[in-house]
Amino acid sequence: MRRILIATSNPGKLRDFAGAAAKLGVEVAGIPNFSSLPLVVEDGATFEANARKKAEEYSLAVPGEIVIADDSGLEIDALNGAPGVHSARYAAPELLGQEPHEAGSNTDDEANNQRVLRELENVAAGQRTARFVCVLAAARDGQTVATFRGTAEGVILPAPRGSNGFGYDPLFFFPKIQKTFAELTAEEKSRYSHRGAAFRKLQEWISEQG
Repeated sequence: MRRILIATSNPGKLRDFAGAAAKLGVEVAGIPNFSSLPLVVEDGATFEANARKKAEEYSLAVPGEIVIADDSGLEIDALNGAPGVHSARYAAPELLGQEPHEAGSNTDDEANNQRVLRELENVAAGQRTARFVCVLAAARDGQTVATFRGTAEGVILPAPRGSNGFGYDPLFFFPKIQKTFAELTAEEKSRYSHRGAAFRKLQEWISEQG
């Protein structure tokens, strides 16, 4: 394997993937004309289901190529695993008047964070445990060939801290280094994050392919 394609139009994600794969002698690129492809509806009940669906459907646009797609989010134990697969659209009821699974677009990070804080307002500190989850799926010609799951265990703070990162990073406190994900450098985040953990498993798999 000498090339993988990433199912994203996000230049930051492409840079992250490319930098991590360079030492393996693997070229990373976006799918050609990705923005013109039909949008894959992320209606799966799990992160893996969404990642597999995206990887499989987008891989049909580039026959013979390995395509990587990811799905990730935050699971809070006191909220029975919410926001979960709806992490990026959690504030939809307030902002769009729709349930997250009905929303056609992501909602503002700050609004998502505020909904989480409201729902945890009366939850004791010791019961605010949570985890970030990332699942990467690799597919070729419409078939998933491998999946990789990474997690990071932490606690949701009562107020945001830090200005780096995005999404729920300012609320997610990582006890191992006593910082929120929004207080980490890019290098630290890649070392400790759910996405970094999943990508290291992907790297091992790429190395094994020869």
